[in-house]
Amino acid sequence: MSEPTPRLPAAQSHRAGARAEPGVGERVRRRAAVILAVLAPGAAPSALGGFWANAWPFPAVVFSAFLIAWGAECAQFLVSQGLALAILAWLQALPEFAVEAVIAWSRQVHFMTANFTGSLRLLVGLGWPLIYGVAAFGTWRRERRLLRRIHLDDEHCVEVIALGFPILYFLIIYAKGTLGLLDAAILGGMYVLYLWVLQMVPPREMEHVEDLEAIPRAVMRLPRGPRVAAILVFFLAGGAILYLAAEPFLHSMLRFAVYFGVSEYLFIQWVAPFLSEFPEKISALYWARQQAKAPMALMNMVSANINQWTMLAAMIPIVYSFSVGTATFVPFDEFQKREILLTVAQSMLGMLLLANMSFHIIEAGGIFFLWGLQFVRPHLHEEVTVLYFAWVAYELFVAVVVRRRLEAFVAFAHLWKAHGARGRGAGKDPARTGAS
Repeated sequence: MSEPTPRLPAAQSHRAGARAEPGVGERVRRRAAVILAVLAPGAAPSALGGFWANAWPFPAVVFSAFLIAWGAECAQFLVSQGLALAILAWLQALPEFAVEAVIAWSRQVHFMTANFTGSLRLLVGLGWPLIYGVAAFGTWRRERRLLRRIHLDDEHCVEVIALGFPILYFLIIYAKGTLGLLDAAILGGMYVLYLWVLQMVPPREMEHVEDLEAIPRAVMRLPRGPRVAAILVFFLAGGAILYLAAEPFLHSMLRFAVYFGVSEYLFIQWVAPFLSEFPEKISALYWARQQAKAPMALMNMVSANINQWTMLAAMIPIVYSFSVGTATFVPFDEFQKREILLTVAQSMLGMLLLANMSFHIIEAGGIFFLWGLQFVRPHLHEEVTVLYFAWVAYELFVAVVVRRRLEAFVAFAHLWKAHGARGRGAGKDPARTGAS
């Protein structure tokens, strides 16, 4: 299979015989302006501009990511860690939502699908293994031993199971070949249910405060009033800086990528999602440096996956319908359906691998290898999809044969029994943390 060759709206055409054929550099600059005009109208300049004009948003985005990460670290002592990460995922996903909304408004379904599936495959295929790699490097540097697996906390069963529902529902979307407003309502309902379950999980015990970095630890030692105020400042200031810097950051990085000749489809599917997901990667890698926080880093990515499978996907037909001017659905052709099926297969495998409440070195390596294979060899998408589903079948077979293979469901049953009625002080199971 080869990638399609869709075309963006053409730049201003030459008048017959009025001007000479442009050189390669001129054609690249024109293409950069055209793609930027589609992704962010009014953002495409005639040239790259000065270095500082394009570089200043980068440190701003990094700083905002740290502020939001500190807020989430502190918030897990007020609400459940999962709910804190859900808030974090919303703030971090603002650039990705903005990009997808602009593409949906333009009604270019091929680019909608490319950006949506590319962002999800980046999170699982590159983001999850990268977290393991950073955690393994940190463990080796400190303890001179190989990190074999990241163990999840028992409460993380909520995120793992919640990831499975929209993935399974997308098999229905794949089969019918459309994404409509009813689908948006169902996906949105799944996300609301996910948040409702998260709120029953108790906050972290204060004894874990000493595991925090210096700044969030200092905040947690404040009296309750100033502590809550500081957490709100972290979220609000980080969100405000990200809101102001995200668009210039995206525009400047996209100018560089397109200027250096990245193909249109590759640009939309991989470059734009990578840049728009940059804040998520910063906070996750920040936590992954410490093996005790590696599970939180992994759940940061999983929470982003859930956000995109539900709310981002639900936004697409809504924006598309507003653009058309009437309630309608987004149609998918055969190539787009294959892209969706590949993405479903990858995320389904990821969910099953995490269902044993750990992430093993072989699993991280395997997911990264398959993602890299379909990245460098796009014509092998169908073969990689088959490999994903074969691995899924193997995991399901092993789950039937080996007891406790899908520990997430057992942990969720215990969690529901202990805290389903918000009896936060009764019957709490000790959480497994860290890595081995």
